[in-house]
Amino acid sequence: MVDLHVHSNASDGECSPDEVIHCAKAAGVRTVALTDHDTVGGVAPARESGERLGVRVIGGCEFSVQVTWGELHLLGYFLPPDDPDLQHFLEDQRTKRVLRAHAIVERLERAGATIGVEDVMGEAAGGSVGRPHVARVLVKAGLVRDITGAFRKYLAARKPAFVPKELPSLEQVTTLVRDLSGVTSAAHLGPRGNRPTIEELKRAGVDAIEVLHPSHNDATAARLDALAVRFGMLATGGSDWHGDGITDHDRAPIGSLDVPEAWLAGIESLHQKRLQAQ
Repeated sequence: MVDLHVHSNASDGECSPDEVIHCAKAAGVRTVALTDHDTVGGVAPARESGERLGVRVIGGCEFSVQVTWGELHLLGYFLPPDDPDLQHFLEDQRTKRVLRAHAIVERLERAGATIGVEDVMGEAAGGSVGRPHVARVLVKAGLVRDITGAFRKYLAARKPAFVPKELPSLEQVTTLVRDLSGVTSAAHLGPRGNRPTIEELKRAGVDAIEVLHPSHNDATAARLDALAVRFGMLATGGSDWHGDGITDHDRAPIGSLDVPEAWLAGIESLHQKRLQAQ
């Protein structure tokens, strides 16, 4: 069993990297890609646990990038976590996330929902801070009922505390990942996954499309799979698991999607070709 999209508390997941691997093992997952937002900090401890438990861990990352229609989440696979260029890039992105968190807290105060930025940073616990951490603080403060409510009332686009990200370009990230012999996949495109979009992604150097995702119904997955074939791109899939306590239509239990082993073989083959070409 394969799961190519999971998160730990190195970003906005609930579980430590070690706990992620224990959950993967319990679910029968043999290969898991840890794809935290703008960090590879959880990869090394996840691999240590994977070696003990017999779970293969692929070093990954979920990058946020600028595209013509707004923001795209781009999965990067087979990333060397200690590479200095990658570390410098991700440190810069995490710094921008901290600045954004401060701006969100300021807007929340103006909207009458006062929380402390120190509480948000504490919720992130040294990981890559994001809106889910703000949402959890709002829930704990009794200002909203749940995380979904926090986004609907304050944090989603066009809501009072929404602050847009300062994003790198798609081409900047595809180049970075390719130079590291990695492979990229456009995450959870949903209804955005049409021919013009896939053409744009292909031109920008994206290697694959995330076909299987909890937010994709069968028709969407079939459409994306057909487009991947049409444009000579690879396919990936994963649960987007953030922990069993974080559930909505965009999340699924770890290992619950039937991701073909052939898809893993496809992205690994491309990674190996890039390694050999260096």
